[in-house]
This record gives sequence, structure tokens and C-alpha cells, in this order.
Amino acid sequence: MCQSCRHSWQREFTYAACRPGTHKQIVNMADGWRSYEKTLAGKLHVVSKRYTQRIERHNLNLRQHLARLTRKTLSFSKSIEIHDRVIGYYLNIHHYQ
Repeated sequence: MCQSCRHSWQREFTYAACRPGTHKQIVNMADGWRSYEKTLAGKLHVVSKRYTQRIERHNLNLRQHLARLTRKTLSFSKSIEIHDRVIGYYLNIHHYQ
């Protein structure tokens, strides 16, 4: 997407998201599997992989930043207290600030 198209799309999306009541709508983004059509019948369902990039990027960041939960990494810690502190610190920094 070109830079000017991206800016116009962001403005349009921001405008649409600021309208009253839009924050209460849940939109299900999925690919075109038939099982999703049955499960999500009657709900707002968008068939597209375009919007899943943000979620996939978040999952990748979570895997990379919390590598200490995997025993195969060098940063693995055997202490449950350290695990709790690291996870709490990560969530505090990346989700609540």
C-alpha cells in the first residue's frame, strides 16, 4: 500500500472507529473456511487475511519476548517466581502503558 493510500485509510478507519457505538461491535476476521460460516452465522464476519497481520505480529512478539518459557532457550529460568515476574513485567510494559 502506498504512503498516501495508507494515510487516507488510517484517517477513514479512525473516523469510523470514533463514531458512537462502534467500539461495542465485535468483528470476526477469518479466512474462507466453511466451518466459520456455520459458527459465525448472524454475526459480523469479514472474510479476509488482510487484518490478521497485526494479530500474527503480536503473537510473534510474544513468542520472542517470552522465550524464557521454552526450555530449549538459553534464557530459561527454573524459578516459577522469576517466570511470574517476567510475564507480569512484559504485560505491564506492552499492554498497560
